[in-house]
Amino acid sequence: MKLKKTTIALLLLTAAHSSLFAQANISRTWVADRCDGSYRNPILHADYSDPDVCRAGEDYYMTASSFNCIPGLPILHSKDMVNWKLINHAIDRLQPDEHFSSPQHGNGVWAPSIRYHDNMFYIYYGDPDFGIFMAKSDDPTGEWSKPTLVKAGKGLIDACPLWDEDGKVYLVYAYAGSRAGIKSVLNIAEMNADGTKTITPGRIIYDGHALDPTIEGPKFYKRNDWYYIFAPAGGVATGWQTVLRSRSIYGPYERHVSLAQGNTNVNGPHQGAWVSTPAGEDWFYHFQDAGPFGRIVHLQPMKWVNDWPVIGKDADGDGCGEPVPFWKKPAIAGNHSIVTPQESDLFDAPTLGLQWQWHANPGEWWSYSDTATGTLSLYSVPLPEDYHNLWDLPNLLLQKFPSNRFKATAKLTFLPSDAITGERTGLVVMGMDYAMLALEKTDKGFILSQISCLNADKEGEEIVHATIPLQEGDLFLRVEVEPDASCRFSYSKDGKKFVPLGNSFTAREGKWIGAKMGLFCSRPVSNNDGGRVVVDSFIVD
Repeated sequence: MKLKKTTIALLLLTAAHSSLFAQANISRTWVADRCDGSYRNPILHADYSDPDVCRAGEDYYMTASSFNCIPGLPILHSKDMVNWKLINHAIDRLQPDEHFSSPQHGNGVWAPSIRYHDNMFYIYYGDPDFGIFMAKSDDPTGEWSKPTLVKAGKGLIDACPLWDEDGKVYLVYAYAGSRAGIKSVLNIAEMNADGTKTITPGRIIYDGHALDPTIEGPKFYKRNDWYYIFAPAGGVATGWQTVLRSRSIYGPYERHVSLAQGNTNVNGPHQGAWVSTPAGEDWFYHFQDAGPFGRIVHLQPMKWVNDWPVIGKDADGDGCGEPVPFWKKPAIAGNHSIVTPQESDLFDAPTLGLQWQWHANPGEWWSYSDTATGTLSLYSVPLPEDYHNLWDLPNLLLQKFPSNRFKATAKLTFLPSDAITGERTGLVVMGMDYAMLALEKTDKGFILSQISCLNADKEGEEIVHATIPLQEGDLFLRVEVEPDASCRFSYSKDGKKFVPLGNSFTAREGKWIGAKMGLFCSRPVSNNDGGRVVVDSFIVD
């Protein structure tokens, strides 16, 4: 009888462990699928800014702005439009390489569009300082082409192509007033058949100054012999979704507002993608500016009324919908598993997890994924010559906030150089303000400090709120984040008992991105070698 009980217990334990292992990559902080045939918004409670989506057969692919973060242009995949997994990035380094090897906050990749045409995937995006680029691939999970400069110019942003039935190819785009000296207008230029170069000057086809200030992010479609441009207006946090239509590619275009905040708490619902399913349903993806939590992604039902799209729930029948908090999932055949973008990491893969991004083009020696030990080593990188605070560090290894309530725990061992004083590593919540637990080697041994820095983007100074001495560099560092963006830091020597340290901190967004969290390792001198931090795990719960 004892043997039977032991055997049963062992089988139950094994089954439970297998179930937990299978669930390990599903977010413990936010799942949009309600498992009853419906979903909740946001479908991605993370900073996938300016999302665009295309369908290829029965698969859906999303990309989003990545600005200065590397790798860039995230590629997400879904089978049911609700459950999404991060599968790749289209850019591994930004060009010019030297320019982007130091942090270029808020620059780089702006508002991309993704399209599937003739068995090829295309992404067009604007870099406000250099022009409009295109990358392509026949396999979104594989290698993407090096971005090609399609149209050079300052302030050219938010590009989207259209392949017309007559074989001509067009590009719609907007202007960044900070570089171009004008905004609130949309342009169209014709491209060559390959979509690699514009062959005509751009023509303004819509002026939004009067009704649609800051109109931008245009997405180009054709339906029933109408050309449509879906374009957000009114500002990121306060705007609406404008739709333009015309029988002629260059206009004149009629105007209609298809989605607005209305009586909901979903501010600025705009900048996204119209997607049709094989069953003939229409849907629309957009973002909501959630401040330090980033620009989070919503999915809205959509219908056509008199050849105009109506997005969300139109309770009063005026043709302009409002965002929905819950809705029935798209009618897509088959049973599809719950998946979410990666968050936790046990560092047992030979390369960095896709959730991780550097704040600039990385050095090839900055990290080492050791599959033999299941750890990640971050080597200490010398501080840049013009260093003021972490805002200047290119070697910040960060990931997005996964929702508005979570805790993140890093298990690490700091192995500083015997020859250097002042090397430090730590767990950081990064934005235009930041805070961290910093573990530093001093001439008296290790110290752990809770530190904050306000106005880091304006050369703000770090303030130390609490410091304790330590005998060794083996620690668990934790941050807990609440819906009001408050962050509390704590540490543990055994992973069980966590001791609070320092002051509460309110997270703040970065430049066009949400706050991020992650790790760093730096040294104050530029010599021929330094120490490292060995990270065993990073658990998000």
